Amino acid sequence: MRKSLHLQAEMTAEFGTCVFDVTLDCEDGAPVGGEADHAALVTGLALAAAPEARVAVRVHPVDHPAFDADVSTIAGQAASRLTHLMVPKVESVADVQRAVAAMDAAGATSLPLHVLIESPAAVHRAFDIAAHPRVQSLSFGLMDFVSAHGGAIPADGMGVTGQFSHPLVLRAKIEIASACHAHGKVPSHNVVTEFKDPAALQTAAHKAARELGYTRMWSIHPDQIRPILAAFAPEDREIHTAAGIIERAAAADWAPVQFDGRLHDRASYRFYWQVLERAHQTGHAVPESVRHWFESAPPAPLAAVQAVRH
Repeated sequence: MRKSLHLQAEMTAEFGTCVFDVTLDCEDGAPVGGEADHAALVTGLALAAAPEARVAVRVHPVDHPAFDADVSTIAGQAASRLTHLMVPKVESVADVQRAVAAMDAAGATSLPLHVLIESPAAVHRAFDIAAHPRVQSLSFGLMDFVSAHGGAIPADGMGVTGQFSHPLVLRAKIEIASACHAHGKVPSHNVVTEFKDPAALQTAAHKAARELGYTRMWSIHPDQIRPILAAFAPEDREIHTAAGIIERAAAADWAPVQFDGRLHDRASYRFYWQVLERAHQTGHAVPESVRHWFESAPPAPLAAVQAVRH
């Protein structure tokens, strides 16, 4: 966890903005019986992080005996330093309400909630879960989702090839992304466990960003962060096209304009503004003609990458 925070600080200095979150893990990171000590540890790390750091914590599921103590300790003491709290294995809106009640009881009334969708039932309820006002992002938990099928999905459904070809897995990914976009939330793609295979990661990240509509992705190893950022960032030609269109639109007071022989209006302006936002979030230089709109803006509330403990 300390290595992740150190890497985040290094890359923030390099890019000029924080380009990924560090999610400190209690669910899989805490030894059995040591949950309270681990919660105290991650709370201390969050409180000691640099002011510009973006730090979150994944607590235990709402039905775990340590859940309430996790939230009381972590959200109760470090809410002001956290970007969000993540709750795994959310099955329903009732689970979300349970998590929000615990956060509010700890005094973290404005802390956003990220949830992991990890079962067929949770996928079925994804639209209702995404609609909750405190939910900021839905992440897909691939391995638990496959395991929840009792062997009906083969093991390669957890690999880079199978997770994009097996109908049940692919459907789940699409449902989650669609639910998020329907309610203005952020869909976060699952990890790639083949962390020593750069080509596999590139393939997965590109498909998640360009084909399935995900705007964020988990990493589980430091070497995965830069390739994910590259896959989720717009290409240089997209950035320059977006800048040209936005510059011309602003000069016309946002009335319809033509650019390279095509008509553009406020619908396409919204799209190309989002291209420039994504460039800014991922540390790419925004052309000087439109840079002033982004240099004065605070860091985006949702970065492109999450890093779990290493």
